[in-house]
Amino acid sequence: MSLPIEDVVDALVGHMTGGGVCVLQAPPGAGKTTRVPLALLEAGAFDGRLIMLEPRRLATRAAAERMADMLGEPVGATVGYRMRGEAKVSKATRIEVVTEGILTRMIQSDPELTGVGCVVFDEFHERSLNGDLGLALTWEARGALRPDLKVLVMSATLDAEPVAELLDNAPVVTSDGRAHPVETRWLDRPLHKDIRFETAAADLVNRAVDETEGGVLVFLPGEGEIRRVMGMLKVPKGAVVRPLFGALPFKEQRAAIAPEQGVRKIVLATSIAETSLTIEDVRVVVDAGRARRARFDPGSGMSRLVTEKVSRAEATQRQGRAGRVQAGVCYRMWTKAEEGALPAFPPAEIEAADLTGLALELANWGAALEDLAFLTPPPEGAFAEAKALLQMLGALDGDRITDHGRSLAAMPLHPRLGHMLAMSGDRGPALAALLAERDPLGRNAGTDIAARMKLLNGTVPPHANRGVVERVRAEAKRLKRFAGNTERSLGEMAALAYPDRIGLRRPGKDARYVLSGGKGAVIDGSDALAGQRLIVALDLDGDAREAKVRLASAISEAELRGLYADQINWIDLCEWSKRDRKVLARRQERFGALVLDDRAWKDADPEHVAQAMLDGVRQLGLTALNWSKPARYLRARVQYMREGMPDWSDEGLLGSLEAWLLPYLGGARSAEDLKSVNVAEALRAALDWDQMQALDAGAPAKFTTPLGRDLALDYADGAPALEVRLQEMFGVTQHPRTGPDRLPLKITLLSPASRPVQVTTDLPGFWAGSYADVRKDMRARYPRHPWPEDPTVADPTLRAKPRGT
Repeated sequence: MSLPIEDVVDALVGHMTGGGVCVLQAPPGAGKTTRVPLALLEAGAFDGRLIMLEPRRLATRAAAERMADMLGEPVGATVGYRMRGEAKVSKATRIEVVTEGILTRMIQSDPELTGVGCVVFDEFHERSLNGDLGLALTWEARGALRPDLKVLVMSATLDAEPVAELLDNAPVVTSDGRAHPVETRWLDRPLHKDIRFETAAADLVNRAVDETEGGVLVFLPGEGEIRRVMGMLKVPKGAVVRPLFGALPFKEQRAAIAPEQGVRKIVLATSIAETSLTIEDVRVVVDAGRARRARFDPGSGMSRLVTEKVSRAEATQRQGRAGRVQAGVCYRMWTKAEEGALPAFPPAEIEAADLTGLALELANWGAALEDLAFLTPPPEGAFAEAKALLQMLGALDGDRITDHGRSLAAMPLHPRLGHMLAMSGDRGPALAALLAERDPLGRNAGTDIAARMKLLNGTVPPHANRGVVERVRAEAKRLKRFAGNTERSLGEMAALAYPDRIGLRRPGKDARYVLSGGKGAVIDGSDALAGQRLIVALDLDGDAREAKVRLASAISEAELRGLYADQINWIDLCEWSKRDRKVLARRQERFGALVLDDRAWKDADPEHVAQAMLDGVRQLGLTALNWSKPARYLRARVQYMREGMPDWSDEGLLGSLEAWLLPYLGGARSAEDLKSVNVAEALRAALDWDQMQALDAGAPAKFTTPLGRDLALDYADGAPALEVRLQEMFGVTQHPRTGPDRLPLKITLLSPASRPVQVTTDLPGFWAGSYADVRKDMRARYPRHPWPEDPTVADPTLRAKPRGT
């Protein structure tokens, strides 16, 4: 049977034979994975070997086996494969299918890729971190060392133009055909929010089995959902259910993709089945519409798995599985109307993953990030956090890789685990392999890593995942060559790998911990490690506020000090306590954010105390200060003047506390002490001589009454205001004015009891008008005080008449 890709093979071979660079866009089922490498080999389009990258181990084996079968040869002859811990290649191998990390190792050890004539990036639309890195390194090697190296990028759903532009506007070849048509069936209405995901998925699978014939491939987000849906299916007679996920033993994975004779097969799979695999007897796809992705939080240094809606590109990939061998049907667990709201593409892994390995590879390569061809640059924050971790591990000195860093880059491990392995002895490989795998006991077996280590030496109990244990054992053997020669406890090894996740128990009944990196963590109170003062958190759920510990190891303080004595320091702290409303002066012995010892700092530096008090003012606000009348009046005068004056708004004063308040805090250590601070004196000292002169001229502080008394002027309302006894203004026939602009004063005339009687900006008008009514009222209330009929000719006074007169 002719595959759709055949229509464009000649054009593709022409570009690869000529310019040596091309981008191939072909839909799922077109045959690109198995047909293109063989076509390039048949055409003599490259010398030496062709290396083709696949994102998954299962797809790597399957692609190599299929191409070898097409040639009528065993795997390892013309076509072979290579992945971590396993290889089937020979001197005769011309096409080598590899997992993506293998190319990175090859090019780091031999930048010229000696003997390699062509590199093919299959399924590039998955945008894996290793795929992006491999393309960036390969493209630089081609430009600097190997202009004859041919590069082909193949994708099913990715927009090809940006990739082509990245590769110096490489030609794009597009295959439009699909092997077989696929009918799509959506839900009639959205799922009700109260229906469990697994229940809805099982119902849809049962419906698909009832309505169709042939094998059924069901896409679910993870192993847990697969197990639960398996238990809810109504499996018809003559049918068999096969799970398919990454952690499944290889024998069981092969059983899921191999043809079944005489039975109908129902495969429940994760996204492992989205690409590069042809499950021969599948005619029906059920897409539950969810994908599980790792999200890395650079602020916490933690990754967590999140379940999200699939993108339209992923849905297209999944749909294509139904049309590989014959016409098919795709059931989607969402409505057609909901499809428009799905994202177009999944996020590139480089946008959401832990970038520590990437940062180490780039340092080992010796190129700056901006010098390499990344389709999506990594986020700056996450990349900076990755470099900081590498510096903590001793892999980087600034931006330069160290000898230790080069040794870590050569290990098939995360740099954390590689560092631990290099610094440990015989038990290091087992712990490194265990931490790189999934938990063999599951989340209901407590957090202690020691219980997992015991599984590796003896009989595996029924409740443990035997497949995981066997993989850990095999990987530990392969890692032995990287181990150091210093025997260490589990806690010490854990702390070497995770120096930022050493946890100190907080005071209180709950098993809550502060981690050395500054984040919080919690262990279930019934857990065996809940009573430990110090732990190392090896796996957390990634909660940004307080992460739940899933795996941990106990560590003693002596072990911590033995490992990190050079990073444990005494720190003198003067800090404002919001809770206590005072400055707390402490001497603390710290490792990162952990306080190992805490003592009172009795002779704290007064300058440090004063700086901490400023933080108190910032927290409490300006109202915590003693705003006496002189302080308030001076501030109002400055704000009234504005031009040439400092900004004494709330924001301005809070922003300049160091300049005007700090020298006048004295020995203040609490909120109560702030009431004794002379704010008026502090504000006056903040004005220079010229400013004071301008202020006295433009906004005089006082008004002299006819009796010679100086009364303060208040500018709080934006204009000069005066409060004065009414009798003291007798004889004044012109309204008082002040300042260079001769502004009229707003005068509040007071009764003999100093209560407001009248507010006026026209004193003569008051004498001539409403004074008569005021006089009538006041004479009755205050008969011993003078109330002349004509106040303009009376003498000002503050005296009362003698009694009896």
